[in-house]
This record gives sequence, structure tokens and C-alpha cells, in this order.
Amino acid sequence: MNTSHITTDICIIGAGPVGLFAVFEAGLLKMRCHLIDALPQVGGQLSEIYPHKPIYDIPGYPAINAQELVDKLMEQIKPFNPSFTLGERVEAIEKQADGSYSVTGNEGTIIQAPVIVIAGGLGSFEPRKPDIPGLETFEGRGVSYMIRNPEHYRGKRVVIAGGGDSALDWTIFLSDVAQEVTLVHRSDSFRGAPDSAEKVFELAEKGKINLLLQRNIHSVHGNGTLSHIGIVDKGKKETLLEADALIPLFGLSPKLGPIADWGLHIDKSAISVDTLDYSTNVERIYAIGDINTYPGKLKLILCGFHEAALMAQSAFKYVHPEERLSFKYTTVNGINAF
Repeated sequence: MNTSHITTDICIIGAGPVGLFAVFEAGLLKMRCHLIDALPQVGGQLSEIYPHKPIYDIPGYPAINAQELVDKLMEQIKPFNPSFTLGERVEAIEKQADGSYSVTGNEGTIIQAPVIVIAGGLGSFEPRKPDIPGLETFEGRGVSYMIRNPEHYRGKRVVIAGGGDSALDWTIFLSDVAQEVTLVHRSDSFRGAPDSAEKVFELAEKGKINLLLQRNIHSVHGNGTLSHIGIVDKGKKETLLEADALIPLFGLSPKLGPIADWGLHIDKSAISVDTLDYSTNVERIYAIGDINTYPGKLKLILCGFHEAALMAQSAFKYVHPEERLSFKYTTVNGINAF
């Protein structure tokens, strides 16, 4: 178990686009940030669910792909040198005698900070699991719902199930890593990006992957570890495939998770905030982005960016209580890192 102890000015729970932009706004005011996210990479929903989806309401960009936006945000905050804990879920927060908080992750990471910012999008994400008898028996023994380390699949027979961007992208990527890749999809067309779908069809034509359309995963088999997967067609005929790994990629289901137990005011699975500064009812804890709610709330990334700016101005008094906040325009002062 990880037992790292981190001290920072602001602990940001959630490394999606709004959490990343909060690093920039905090950095302008000389506040350091550490971000913790249950997903294995930054970007939140943008990177995990629809990396190729075009976004049209980011100022200055008539259109920008989701992953490109994440990359641009990472470039923007680089001067402020934020630190990250990825692939770890926040389990608990505890207020300290000085008013600051100790944030504990499920892998043992402890983050000490005077301010907490919850930027968890729609909450923590849990994989949508297909209804296959005995599937959970093989979790960690051949069945997984996220790919954290592609090298784990080198030389293995991998079956991917799904028809979205994640399924397409990982099929393409693992075609050069795994011994054999089979993509199973219930339809004959894909929900993911057309260019990715075209690449998958090309790989199938070249014999680099196996493409099984209009089929479903029906059963899983093995003695302790996964060895075979049952595939059924529309006529309910089942075929057994040899497999070392099954990766169902049917998207993620948002849940508030442990956040619901932190004493925050919750309204319909969202955190109520004061629009003066997007603070919650608990002192020193803010909520920005899709996870918060208030009258007139719009779940737009650009609204989350605005909330991040006002949050940072308010958080300054806790991080630098002896200093006077002086608002300055970046057009005059530029970007001054620590």
C-alpha cells in the first residue's frame, strides 16, 4: 500500500478539465495544488469516455477535441508544477486543529492542505459491468474494466467488449501489443469516432484483430483464472473463445461515493454551493464544475472555469492569511510561476 504524505496549499479532488484549470487560477495567486483522481489519467470524463468528441463552447476554439483540450490545459498549468495522485479514490477527510484538512486515499496516500476543492465532475466513476453470470469471480484474474498498464497484455489473448471510443482506441493500441485481440460488439456499427472505427475495420481486414459484430459476451469460464469466454450470436448460438483477458468497456457510471458522507449539503446527487465563491456549507471546502448545484446552474465546462476563478480568489485567505489579495490581470503581469 502507498503511504506517501503530501503537503500542499489546495487539494483538488478530481483531475478533469475544471480541476486542471483551477490549478492555473490558484497558481496565479501563488498557491500550489495537488490533484487526486480515481481514474488512471488526467482529463476525467473527457479522457476516459469520449477523448475524440469535439467540444464547441470553449472560448477561442471553434471546435476542439476533448483530449486536445486536456492536453492544452496540462500545458497551461505546467509553469505551476502541480503534483498528482492518479488511480486512487479519496476515502476520507479529517479536519485538523489548525483548520486544515487531512485527505486520505484508498491506497494510503495522505494529503495535508488548508483548502479542499471538489472538482469531481459527476462524482467518482464506477465501471458499467455487463450482466454475465460469474463475471465478478474473475475480476483481477483475467477480467478488468480499465487498462492501467498496456504492457500487462503483451503476448496475451485479449477480448475487448464494447462499441465506444475506449473500446475502439484500446483495440487499435493493443493490436501491436497483445498476441491476439478480439473485439466483440453487439451491433454492426460503432458509437465511437468514425476514423477509429475505420481503423478497426482495416485491422480486421488485414487479419491483425478478430472482429465479432452482432454478438454478445454470454459466459466466462476458467479454473481460478479466466481461460475461455462464451460468445453468442443473434441466433443464440454460443461459441467458446480461448482468452487470457476480458476487458468490458461499456462506459462509466458516476457516483458521489464517499463524498456523500462528508457533511456537505447534497441536492439530487450534487453539492450545494454559494455562488459568491462556490464554497460549500463546510468551511474551507469548495465544489466546482458539474458536481455542484445552485439556482441557474449550467453543466458546461466554461461555467466550471468561471467557478474555478472565483474559488481561487476566496481560497487565498486560508492559504495566505497574513497577505492582502491584490487582483492583477495576466495581460499586464503575465504568468509568474513560483
